Amino acid sequence: MNLHELKASEGSRRNRKRVGRGTSSGQGKTAGRGQKGQLARSGGKTRLGFEGGQMPLFRRMPKRGFKNVNRKEYAVVNLNDLNRFEDGAEVTTEALLNAGIIKKELDGVKLLANGELTVKVNVKVAKYSAAAKEAVEAAGGSVEVI
Repeated sequence: MNLHELKASEGSRRNRKRVGRGTSSGQGKTAGRGQKGQLARSGGKTRLGFEGGQMPLFRRMPKRGFKNVNRKEYAVVNLNDLNRFEDGAEVTTEALLNAGIIKKELDGVKLLANGELTVKVNVKVAKYSAAAKEAVEAAGGSVEVI
């Protein structure tokens, strides 16, 4: 690298308006903030949702329902998704993630009886439906809670 090859990095050099530097600068005295008022003051920003003392929109709107903070969210796997595995395979959360059947584990995996199972697999999941358990056992496999 030579001196004549040096260059400023992209976006580092920009003409910036220097405010509050005298009347001839074009942005002197009030520095583009106008005359008085809340936005002319230092720290003149308001918090998010503040409407100048008027009752804010989020407080005017009616509140409905109940949000359970302890709710568990399960990744759902159907029986027809398990047909990708070979006979006698052990289906765990890690195996489902690697196969791309589920994207995230969330609070666990739940097996549901949607579709038809054609292979014999041993499934280890957090939850399952009764119909799903019957279908897996009918195909010769087993279901276990982890």
